[in-house]
Amino acid sequence: MTEEIYRLAILGSGPAGLTAALYSARANLAPVLIEGGEPGGQLTITTEVENYPGFEHGIQGPEMMEVFRRQAARFGTKFITGVATAAALKKRPIEITLDEGKVLRTHALIISTGASAKLLGLPAEKHLMGYGVSACATCDGAFFKDRNVIVVGGGDTAMEEALFLTRFSPKVSVVHRRDQLRASKIMQERARANPRIGFVWNSAVEDIHGDQKGGVVAVTLRNLETGESSRMPTDAVFVAIGHQPNTGIFRGQLEMDELDYLKVKPGSTFTNIDGVFAAGDVADRVYRQAVTAAGTGCMAALDAERWLEAHHL
Repeated sequence: MTEEIYRLAILGSGPAGLTAALYSARANLAPVLIEGGEPGGQLTITTEVENYPGFEHGIQGPEMMEVFRRQAARFGTKFITGVATAAALKKRPIEITLDEGKVLRTHALIISTGASAKLLGLPAEKHLMGYGVSACATCDGAFFKDRNVIVVGGGDTAMEEALFLTRFSPKVSVVHRRDQLRASKIMQERARANPRIGFVWNSAVEDIHGDQKGGVVAVTLRNLETGESSRMPTDAVFVAIGHQPNTGIFRGQLEMDELDYLKVKPGSTFTNIDGVFAAGDVADRVYRQAVTAAGTGCMAALDAERWLEAHHL
């Protein structure tokens, strides 16, 4: 076990974690940031980002995260490559165990481990992510103006995505495994009432066709009642079957909602454990945008700074 005790540790290296690192490093807290299994977060699997303020002509997701990282490093953030596998949040100091068995000790902790989009598990899905496959209509819908798209899912998230996409696409086909939606009644009514939205029932996406140069061109659908497969042309596939917050190692310690998102005190990033803060998608089941994640990363850094000062740490 290392003897060093950090004032502040940050878990996660997406927009929330890197913004928290930037603010806390500039406040001379000498933060250490554990980058996690996907350094840069979900934006590293995104191509063009056009809706983040300050990038007038857009920027590639991985490039934007590298800019964030360099800015945080400039002020003295220490980066550790690794994944947190266990956390003893009620110990003082807090102990974080990394995947190599090393134990990191810290007085305060910002959790910004994010949430992962649930995907279909198709090889083509990963290959074409950012090239016509997306898990965020708000992020990518504008790229498919005047083109036909598919939304996979039947819950509220899928209906929200489909309705948003009708602002750009003349035809949005909702592909659902059952013959009825799981979405709330009001969301179902809105989707059914929209003339641009159609439904493909009792069907699952078996494969996605296309390449990174030309994008998505079609999907193979399998009818779950008849077993028959068919090819359906489309310009994009939006997977909307939910998100899973990366909170597993905190179960039994931090308060979570029914979907396992971390609960924070209203108007702050304080969790139910003193000295532990949550920022970004790990505590946001509503917006899930890079800019809102960065905003709460700033809040968490300020909350942590004031907490450390109040406790003379």
